[in-house]
Amino acid sequence: MKRTILNAAAVAMALAPAVGLAQSKPTSATYITDEEVKAVNALPGVDRTIKVVDIGPENYAVGVIHRGATGARGAGGGGAAAAGGGAARGGAAAGGAGRGGAQQGEPCGEQSTAPTTGGTPGMIAHDQQTEGYLIISGSGTLVTGGKIVNGRKSAADAEVTKVLNGPSCSGTSVGGDMVKKVVKTGDIIIIPAGVPHGWTDIGDHVDYLSFRPSARVLEAGYTNPAIKK
Repeated sequence: MKRTILNAAAVAMALAPAVGLAQSKPTSATYITDEEVKAVNALPGVDRTIKVVDIGPENYAVGVIHRGATGARGAGGGGAAAAGGGAARGGAAAGGAGRGGAQQGEPCGEQSTAPTTGGTPGMIAHDQQTEGYLIISGSGTLVTGGKIVNGRKSAADAEVTKVLNGPSCSGTSVGGDMVKKVVKTGDIIIIPAGVPHGWTDIGDHVDYLSFRPSARVLEAGYTNPAIKK
């Protein structure tokens, strides 16, 4: 009898995640129109989330990002500021309150007292968030790889951590494995979680859709206010 009860308990525990998943399994598709993308892209800021959707085992975010010419004032796209600018400036447009798990300015990445030379400043690496980019307009040089030295964590209460890209580390990236590649309209880039990335040499602008599958890091149910019916 005791063994039967234990076996039943074990089966119940094994099935619990599957039952929970079945209960939250979506039953409909999500449509985002070209007009909605353009409406969100017309908003101020750099990195704007359009929607965050529950797709069952994880959440899935789609956003649109605009970066102006390198060095352009107020364009959200110059030099070091351009690289990780979305994490610092996209919050108001993204909406929501965040939970980065660390106060603004806490150290992250590799700590070193030696001068950092030959690196790319303004890079950002997301702790858990993989990103896919589809360039829809313009071009620029995307820098990926390396390791962030003497970086700083995103704020625990930053709005962007909830619906944008989750807890992140920003700073100068160094390393022989860094790649600098000119990307243009139509190109697709996939950046795994933890890989530093940023932009340099943007001639006029670069706009791109971001696709972020999230293991519940980003919270489902968000819709950008610009397209709420």
